[in-house]
Amino acid sequence: MAAPVRLGRKRPLPACPNPLFVLWLTEWRDEAARTGRRTRFVFQKALRSLRRYPLPLRSGKEAKILQHFGDGLCRMLDERLQQHQASGGGHAPGPPSGDKSPAMEGSPAEAQDSTVPVSAQPQAGDTGGYWPTRHSGARAILLQLYQEHLNPDGHCFLTKEELLQRCGQKAPKVVPGSTRPWPALRGLLHRNLVLRTHRPARFSLTPEGLELAKKLAESESSSLLHVGTRPKEPLEEEPAVQRATSAELGTHGDGQQPLLELRPGEYRVLLCVDTGETRGAGHRPELLRELQRLRVAHTVRKLHVGDFVWVAQETEPRDPARPGELVLDHIVERKRLDDLCSSIVDGRFREQKFRLKRCGLGRRIYLVEEHGSVHNLSLPESTLLQAVTNTQVIDGFFVKRTADIKESAAYLALLTRALERLYQGCTLHSCLWEAPGDPKPGERPSPNPLCSLLTFGDFNAGAMKNKAQSVREVFARQLMQVPGLSGEKAAAILERYSTPASLLAAYDACATPKEQEMLLSTIKCGRLQRNLGPALSRTLSQLYCSYSPLT
Repeated sequence: MAAPVRLGRKRPLPACPNPLFVLWLTEWRDEAARTGRRTRFVFQKALRSLRRYPLPLRSGKEAKILQHFGDGLCRMLDERLQQHQASGGGHAPGPPSGDKSPAMEGSPAEAQDSTVPVSAQPQAGDTGGYWPTRHSGARAILLQLYQEHLNPDGHCFLTKEELLQRCGQKAPKVVPGSTRPWPALRGLLHRNLVLRTHRPARFSLTPEGLELAKKLAESESSSLLHVGTRPKEPLEEEPAVQRATSAELGTHGDGQQPLLELRPGEYRVLLCVDTGETRGAGHRPELLRELQRLRVAHTVRKLHVGDFVWVAQETEPRDPARPGELVLDHIVERKRLDDLCSSIVDGRFREQKFRLKRCGLGRRIYLVEEHGSVHNLSLPESTLLQAVTNTQVIDGFFVKRTADIKESAAYLALLTRALERLYQGCTLHSCLWEAPGDPKPGERPSPNPLCSLLTFGDFNAGAMKNKAQSVREVFARQLMQVPGLSGEKAAAILERYSTPASLLAAYDACATPKEQEMLLSTIKCGRLQRNLGPALSRTLSQLYCSYSPLT
């Protein structure tokens, strides 16, 4: 007699049919990340491929059918499996083929070995009995990542922008009001429930997070588990949710969508000139005359960082008074030699470069313009040359030297023409302002990452010099006032001690003054991960631990 036909929605496949392999690959990836080896990317790709595979694997050799699994990785899995079996573990990493019992379906963690729990790493925070409250940001993030994990056409990860869009309607408080990671996601990262990889950041569930998300999804209504459907909110709450989300994202109160899309033919490339370049000394009006002579479309407006940027402006806007504008990923800071000399003397040189790095644009150009004889300046020529070289080699700027104002205008015209050709035929999308320190913040996975850009309003507001700052930002500016302490070194200190209170607490925990002096000496800084050194560590300990005036 034929088996009765079961009607209704299909039961989803087990979330993790190979938890042992997932656990081992996660351990290897994290170990490679701690030691700085590039093999962490190999393990990450293999881990992503394994999580997409819905069937159990009996050995590492069977995993060779998956993408990113080579002979070496399969051999490592087999060796680890033999060690696991010799220590009293299960005899096979997967259940026998055939029909599965309902109990086995309901316990995916036992698919490989019921005696080995998929737990967090020893150094990670213990999840314990953590259970996010209903309608909280953490719950919304876990459910959205779990929904993406179940999506057969998904990538098993979400970018920050995608998380903001999906969680904004369910939990408006998830959307951050600043560029810092919002507390809900930060807590999940600390508990080892969410994993952050790649740059720009991609967020995915760890095995522990996957297990918790599955339990949360089972407690939610069935509509949350159905991929592609959105939970229905009460009608009376929808306007309030939209207003809260719009307020957090900085959009206008007229109900406009926060995202802007410009298709080919709907925008033009426009050069924005800072108002400081049009008045004052240095033949400023001559620059605009040269741009007009070269027929460069430009506009003059207040820029909070940089002297020149380019925007893609709507040609047929809905509101002619406020056309949509996306900032292209290039910014120019112009310095005459006499201005460069004075900025080095008064400290603006380092501060301006630091703000340019944090402005959200990835391609920074430093335009150095000759002016008179270098012998008439207050600094020697060797000092200026060293400063320009450091800007290019250490800070990663592209340095362009020009002979006079006319050559500078010609170079800006050349850049404008090049950007018009670069973005010709491209569809441009707006994106959210990324956290400082992430390189190329406008990027997201797309055929052309250059097409994900900041709006001009977000760019200019985020670059304000005197905007309200967090304790972390003020602490960074305070550290950079110490001679010899660059932005990279300050960022390295902030990674370990994010506030002055945390640093002072660490100093109080030291047993001797010598230990206080050496507290920060081993902090790794910069691309080469060199130590901060005992000299700077001693200077900072004197600054924060001395009660008497410094001598």
